Amino acid sequence: MLFTKTRRDILLGPLQAVSGIVERRHTLPILSNVLLEKRGGVLTLLATDIEIQITTFTSDSSGDGDGAVTVAARKLQEILRSLPESAEVSLILEDRRMQVRAGKSRFNLQTLPAEDFPCMAIAEGEIKNVVVSQKQFRHLLSQTQYSMATQDVRYYLNGLLLLVEARELRAVATDGHRLAYASMPLEDTGDTPSGKADARHELILPRKTVIELSRLLTDSDEPVSIEILSNQIRFQFGPVNLVSKLIDGKFPDYQRVIPSTLRNVVTVNRTTLLQSMIRAAILTNEKFRGVRLILSEGGLKIMAANAEQEEAQEEIEVSYSGEPLDVGFNVSYLLDVLNNTSDETIEWGFNDANSSALLTIPGNDQFKYVVMPMRI
Repeated sequence: MLFTKTRRDILLGPLQAVSGIVERRHTLPILSNVLLEKRGGVLTLLATDIEIQITTFTSDSSGDGDGAVTVAARKLQEILRSLPESAEVSLILEDRRMQVRAGKSRFNLQTLPAEDFPCMAIAEGEIKNVVVSQKQFRHLLSQTQYSMATQDVRYYLNGLLLLVEARELRAVATDGHRLAYASMPLEDTGDTPSGKADARHELILPRKTVIELSRLLTDSDEPVSIEILSNQIRFQFGPVNLVSKLIDGKFPDYQRVIPSTLRNVVTVNRTTLLQSMIRAAILTNEKFRGVRLILSEGGLKIMAANAEQEEAQEEIEVSYSGEPLDVGFNVSYLLDVLNNTSDETIEWGFNDANSSALLTIPGNDQFKYVVMPMRI
């Protein structure tokens, strides 16, 4: 049976959109597959890892009738990527196998029944819905996601806090050593079945969900609809529908972490500081990645050394007239924030060498980055 026939690009795009969450090896073999379902001229593609489910579709498909099947997502994607861009691709089903035909190329793949595919059950009853542009939401994630923990025993840190309150959307991430906070205004959150439009909604997105959203969202003004459900969240943008479970836990009180008073503030050019940090980082200890910052009136020295007794020193001009400071930081934490902000100027506020530093953007209270010092 000719399941579908279309151009290679028309099939590859949706397949790449859903296959990012698919693991190559899984305890359930069918979870390494993608579900292909054809109804008329519409081909729907669905992938899941039980925690996240992504669905998309293409409406430029022909074939013999309707049907559904699952096939290895990665293998099909690699086959399609290796074919010429203008290739006409046919997917033919015969005896539990799928044949991929393009020109004189033939590939036979095993399939598993569509009825065995474990689709997620979608929670009923929307609690909250907000709509923002893809560009705005992607920027919000990029300003915070690098501070998420990785495989921390405090499982609630392995994700990103999303908070809707008083017509504002906030994102916060921390791994216990640094914290990134970003916010954006909401034009109209709308009344919801749960009550008032300005009700507070706090939820934790899993790390994998955040990474997939960053990959799929575009820098466009096209909308993304965010629906908060009882124990899930759904994102709809373009042809993509992403549903994710939420992390069940209590996120730390981020407002207590952000310093409320700062004795001294230094203003520095972001690009100059970034380039100096990159050069100094070459000679840091590979495990601890520490750099020493010596701040004095009008100048900042950045020093690094390693176990081989190699040393690096950078000196840059800064706008500062306060008391001298000698403090150490993990250079990776500083590079993360400098690489993920685009403003030309950074303000670095501090109290002493043993207290957290606060990095902000002048005139912008919608971004804050807190980083703990380290002993060097």
